[in-house]
Amino acid sequence: MNIYVGNLSYEVTEEDLRLAFEQFGQVESANIIKDKYSGQSKGFGFVEMPSKGEAQSAIDGLNGKELQGRALNVNEARPRTEHRGGGGGRGRGGGGRGGGRRF
Repeated sequence: MNIYVGNLSYEVTEEDLRLAFEQFGQVESANIIKDKYSGQSKGFGFVEMPSKGEAQSAIDGLNGKELQGRALNVNEARPRTEHRGGGGGRGRGGGGRGGGRRF
């Protein structure tokens, strides 16, 4: 199961993340998302655990718990969508100008 971990301190390393989750079972991977230019953590990451039961235990056990001074936001990761951003065009409906009667 892929797990989203948010509200990470910028000092948390992937190894710190792995160790926190290994208390609940086997961890396949632990990744912190970083800015591609600066390399600075973006404050969230993902942990992959092969066992759904262990993953759920980790979510229940770590959500709201502190890691290096920050309360973690932990839940099942939503699948990525193919299309990012752009909510379509900006419909400019036909502009009615006036049309009212003058008395």
